[in-house]
Parts: sequence; C-alpha cells; structure tokens
Amino acid sequence: MLRTHTCGEGRLTQVGQEVTLCGWVQRIRDKGGMIWIDLRDRYGITQLIFEEGSTDASVTETARSLGREYVVAATGTIVERVAKNPNLPTGDIEVKVTKLEVLNPAKLPPFLIEDETDGGDDIRMKYRYLDLRRGIVRKNLELRHQVARRARQYLDDLNFIEVETPVLIKSTPEGARDFVVPSRMNPGEFYALPQSPQTFKQLLMVSGFDRYYQIVKCFRDEDLRADRQPEFTQIDCEMSFVTQEDVLNTFEGLVRHLFRTVKNIELPETLVRMPYSEAMRRFGSDKPDIRFGMEFVELKGEDADLTSGKNFVVFDSAELVVGIAAPGCAEYTRKQVDELTEWVKRPQVGAKGLVYARVNADGSVKSSVDKFYTEEELKGWAEKFGAKPGDLILILAGAADKTRKQLNELRLELGNRLGLRNPDVYSVHWVVDFPLLEWSEEENRYFAMHHPFTSPKPEDMDLIATDPGKVRANAYDMVINGVEVGGGSVRIFQKDIQSRMFDLLGFTPEEAQHQFGFLLNAFEFGAPPHAGIAFGFDRLCSLFGGADTIRDFIAFPKNNAGRDIMIDSPSTIAQKQLDELKIKTAL
Repeated sequence: MLRTHTCGEGRLTQVGQEVTLCGWVQRIRDKGGMIWIDLRDRYGITQLIFEEGSTDASVTETARSLGREYVVAATGTIVERVAKNPNLPTGDIEVKVTKLEVLNPAKLPPFLIEDETDGGDDIRMKYRYLDLRRGIVRKNLELRHQVARRARQYLDDLNFIEVETPVLIKSTPEGARDFVVPSRMNPGEFYALPQSPQTFKQLLMVSGFDRYYQIVKCFRDEDLRADRQPEFTQIDCEMSFVTQEDVLNTFEGLVRHLFRTVKNIELPETLVRMPYSEAMRRFGSDKPDIRFGMEFVELKGEDADLTSGKNFVVFDSAELVVGIAAPGCAEYTRKQVDELTEWVKRPQVGAKGLVYARVNADGSVKSSVDKFYTEEELKGWAEKFGAKPGDLILILAGAADKTRKQLNELRLELGNRLGLRNPDVYSVHWVVDFPLLEWSEEENRYFAMHHPFTSPKPEDMDLIATDPGKVRANAYDMVINGVEVGGGSVRIFQKDIQSRMFDLLGFTPEEAQHQFGFLLNAFEFGAPPHAGIAFGFDRLCSLFGGADTIRDFIAFPKNNAGRDIMIDSPSTIAQKQLDELKIKTAL
C-alpha cells in the first residue's frame, strides 16, 4: 500500500506516530513561513503542515507548487494542532510533513469540490467523477451501500435466496414502454430490458424457491421526473405459501429493520393500513402524506350538499365540491390568495379556479362567494371543516376524480409552504384494496392497475363477470411521506383465472399464449400460491437521505431528458453496426 493510514483516521492518541497519507489537495493556505494543506480522501480530511526552518526546503517548494485536486502522497509525524477544528473528526491533529510526492497533477476543476459548490446541475453531471469527490455526494452513496447491506442481512436471516434473473427478455404490451435491444443473430427480432423481474420471480416460485429476493436493475422508457430514471433499482421479493397478511408483516419487518439500523429510528408498533377508497376520499391520492392534517371535506358529494340551490353555477354544476382548511392562513393577503389561485390554474394542476373563506378571530366567516351564501351558511361550512378562528378554507369544484387530484396538489403545496413536510419526520403506512382494473376511455378497454398477474380479492371474484370495475385487487403499496416506496400483490397462480384476466384485458387467447404462454404453461405444473413486493431502492435511499431527487443517490444518473451528459449517451452508432443488425434509419 502506498499509504499507511487514511485521511479520516488521525486522532490525538496517535501523536508522535509516523504516517503516510494519500489523497487529493482540497485547499492550500500559504502564510509565507507556514503552509497548511487540507488533504482529502474518501474517509475524511487531514491537515498537513509545512513550517519554514523545520521542514525541508525542497518539500516546502513542492508544497507551494501544488494546486487543487493534485494527487499526492505525504509522509510525516502526527502532532497536536494548536488551533483545533471541532467540525472535523481529525480536527485535533495535523501531520508535520517530511516527504511529499506528487502522484499526479490536476487541471483546475470546473467547479468547487466542496459541500457548498458553485457548480450547477449540468456542469456537475458532465464532470460527475469530480462531483463524486464531494463529501455530501459520497455520503449519499455510502448511505445507499448501508441500505443494501442491511436489506440483504434481513432477508438472508429469513432464508430468502438471492437469484439473478435475465436482463435480455421479451417485450410485453402492458405497463410502461420497453427499452428494446436488436438481435444481430435473429434479424428483425428484439429483446427488451426488464421493467421488473415479475414473471421470472413467479417462475422461481413454481420452481420451488419459496423465498426469493434480488437487488436488481430495471428499465422503463417513460417521461422523467425527480423520482424517476430510465434505469433504476428495486429490492424485488417473492414468497410462496403465504397470504397478504404474511407479506405485509414480513416487509413491515424489513422497513423497521432499515429504519433501526440505518437511521436509528424506531417505527410505531402498528403501521396504518388505509384502503384505497379511504385514501382517495380523505387525501385525493393513493400515496397520501399523512404527516400533517388538512384532510378533505366535501361540501357537495355522495354524503353532503351544503352548496346547491344558491345560483352559484360553479358549485351547482359540479359533481364534487371539496376543500381543505389551512391552519393559521386566514391572514393571507388578497395577493397571496390570488397567487394560490393562479398556482392551481397552472396546466400541471388544471383547476379552473379557487373559492376561499376566511374564519376570522371573532368567529365570523368572509368568503369570495359572499353574494351567493349567507353568513350562517358560511359558518355551516366552517363547522363542517372543523375550521378554527385564523384558518383559511380553500375549495375546488368539478368532476370528482380530477378535483380530488387537483386538491391533493394544493394540499401538498400548502404543506410545503407551511413547513409541515419535515424530511426528518417519517410517516410509514400501507395503502391496500386497490381497484383491480382501470378503464381507458382512449382505448375503450380495461387496464390492470398494478399488472395482469395480480389476484382479485376472493370475495370479489364473482364481480369479474358482472361489474369488473368494482373488483378489488389483492394488492398493497407502502407509502413513506407521500412517496410510494414499495408495491406488490398476491399473484394469480391458476391457469384458468390468469386466462380469464387476459381476456378481461382484451387479449385474444392467441395473443395471451404468444406473450405469456411460458407462464400459463408453468401454472399447469403445480404452481404454489405466492405473493410478492418490490421496493424502489433509489426512492428509499433518497427518503433516508432527506432529498427530493433520486439522482443524488445514483453514482452515474441520467438527466431529466434521459441523457448521460458525461459520456454523451444515447448516441448514434456506426453504419456498420446498423447494417449488421439489419436496421435502416430514416434520413
């Protein structure tokens, strides 16, 4: 080894010991008679000291020739620092250098390699290998390593076996778009990169591997957001001879274990299990953030109507009138309320307007629709909302599903503005009993809400023939702080029920056999009851790290356009390669 110690090891107990450190020059402070250099490696920072009169002149000359990010080896003696740095683990000592070797000089980096850098996203992504030298980014990847290690530990202890599944598979028509890979040996035919190992893990259950897991790369060619990447990682799991309750208990245990061992946080003994219908009614989302209140209150809907018959057409014509009470916001100025109105009218939200009512300190209620509703009627609204003096009631109206989604966006935005979504506070819960199917007006057919292999609730099986839209799935999602981090289901394991599901989704028997014949055939050879779940590993890491984007927890991520600007990918390929693949490109 070129080094005897790392730059994170030095302590007062080692004073007088000779060491050799290797690393990158973080910063240089030259005061003439004294030079201090901060030397950095993956483990920390150690201060080097060069003192005129006691340090060899050639060593001092070499130190003065250094620049930021030079790679050096420094040999010297650990001494106690006079001016200690309490912010560094090594802040009580420094190394008095006797020998200094430049292992490799460096160009001046295009941005400061500090936790507080001057580099924007694009420049840091172009030079990601430099960005990874920053302590804050390195810690994110160390956190990712710890989550993976602890997850494997928990699953290994429960007799799960890690099995690798293929990366070159068959394209399927359901779900997101596939990334496809042309086959040179089979011209005109293509592999697909897996969106998940779903069918393979089910086949492993048929094979008798009753407890499987894999920390696995998956690929989806879809529009990107902060919590999405074209390639991402899952903790993918499957179990045989289990019920939904078994799965929930097992993977509550996994998440408890991760919070305990990675974050030193103990979750409550019992996690909330919220039916999908309740989540949509109370929060307008199938992944509600329940760290704070502002639950939905319906003024007009299935169970209430406090708005009709007052000649306010917006409410009279609406399927749903629903709102939230924002605590302490009655003092918002007209300008602030107008800004919120414009916010909900943005295309990303899509509301047509916003009605408000202030609950004043004296209990009176003033609203933007005073000319349609009396003071007593408005007080009835406030009572329905449970609004207190000082609260601001915000109301949307329209088609039920769209309006709930719009109000969910407003609720989350207000949660952010009011500081109610603290990333250091965690709320973990399950959403269960999803609809099995969702109807597409565009294609005039049902789609599987999760995937085609999800089992219906046994008690809803008869509805498949009569009212498929009301069939509930034996499915479950884990939600942390308003983010879906895991989802799974009890699987179909009988061929006749799986064939019936394909028929419901619009597959002809021939199409079903062509796409999934291997699975249907496998079910005829003694498939056990089985169920599983997959956790978004990148999302889990970003939540543990208190970040909004998963990119910070991926070593070499893509940008929002799905490009790797460091290696300039995707890119064109040589005509010779295209010819070998029998692919013609448009001019």
